[in-house]
Amino acid sequence: MEQYALLMQNQWFILALAIWVTPWKGIALWRAAQRKEIWWFVPLLVINMFGLLEIVYIFFFSKKPIKKADK
Repeated sequence: MEQYALLMQNQWFILALAIWVTPWKGIALWRAAQRKEIWWFVPLLVINMFGLLEIVYIFFFSKKPIKKADK
């Protein structure tokens, strides 16, 4: 019962955190899917680090050019 009371006391913080994380996660997942980077897509989908992993991916790793196979 104490956990429920603690959750109710922090409901605005939890809502603000969800609003912060959702756009970052959406953008990061979109970029990883467009670039066909399954090794980024799965951790971004599963791991919740309050937007930090998503921000790192968006600003650092998704800026690198995609390596194309020689034809």
